[in-house]
Amino acid sequence: MNSITEVLRNKRPGCSLIPFITAGYPDLDTCIKALYTLDRQGADVIELGIPYSDALADGPIIQESSKLALEQGTYIETVLGILNTVKATLRVPIVIFTYYNPILNRGIEKFIREISLCGAKGLIIPDLPVEELDYLIELCANFSIELILFVSPTSSPVRISSILSKSPGCIYLLSSNGVTGCRKEISSQVNDLAISIKRKTDKFIILGFGISNSKQASRIAKWNIDGIVIGSAFIQSMLGKSSYEALDSLSLFCSQIRSAIDQ
Repeated sequence: MNSITEVLRNKRPGCSLIPFITAGYPDLDTCIKALYTLDRQGADVIELGIPYSDALADGPIIQESSKLALEQGTYIETVLGILNTVKATLRVPIVIFTYYNPILNRGIEKFIREISLCGAKGLIIPDLPVEELDYLIELCANFSIELILFVSPTSSPVRISSILSKSPGCIYLLSSNGVTGCRKEISSQVNDLAISIKRKTDKFIILGFGISNSKQASRIAKWNIDGIVIGSAFIQSMLGKSSYEALDSLSLFCSQIRSAIDQ
């Protein structure tokens, strides 16, 4: 059984918290400590983003964190090292977030095999070509990696049905079109779409892109959603701070979001 889906299933009734952080940001040591901080403060799954210079789905905050991580030499080898460091002691599963080109450059099967051996349990590729979908699904299944597919608010009913039929695990529902970032409002129409999806499948739904504060998280946790993904706001909580201050701020923010979801 897929580990990410199992987490979402075991959390019910309730909503899972899925923070996103960029690997190697603000530096390698702090990033590793941040994973443990999120684990302690109530994260159920953690998305770890591989820094990439042409990240089309990422907003300015995540782009800046990727830029700084790349300047410090954070590449795939570094991310594999992070995974190896935490795999025996981190309680929550890690989902790798990356773009397709780095996977191609690494070698598709090699990349999937490596992240699996290093302890990753899930994979998100926002620009995964449709032509490669079946091959990636089969390959990930062979290495016990849950490939998580996207549904956007503008996806046609035919497109959604196709994604649901192919998805090996949970569904990543985008809260809005465009890139990641902190948004003032998350439309309740997304919940209508989630309800519609739930009528067609028993797969779990995680919602991301734009969720940025406790008020939003508390509201969304009451929707027909199984997990809430927050990225830019977690990274923003560490911006411009020393390592100690960054971790303290991250810990406080995660605790606040966890409490908001559970209330």
